[in-house]
Amino acid sequence: MIHKYQAHIYVTLRPSVLDPAGVAVESGLKQLGYDNVEQVRIGKYIELMISAANEETARQQLDSICDQLLANPVIENYRFDLVEVAALMGAS
Repeated sequence: MIHKYQAHIYVTLRPSVLDPAGVAVESGLKQLGYDNVEQVRIGKYIELMISAANEETARQQLDSICDQLLANPVIENYRFDLVEVAALMGAS
């Protein structure tokens, strides 16, 4: 049986990495009068569907996908949520 999962992937800069986009947004917010906002960090959000024999296999594949393409492991962290959306008989 093949299971289909929807993945919600969040990629953010590591805390030690300078975030110029976050600094610019924070500055803009302060100019708009939001003086209570600080430490703005900008990241990426990615959704994808993945088919796998089971959740563990899907998680392992997503780890590889994030490490190899979606995130730069030197300067970025990632995490993902995985939700099963269907179970299909046979391979597709």
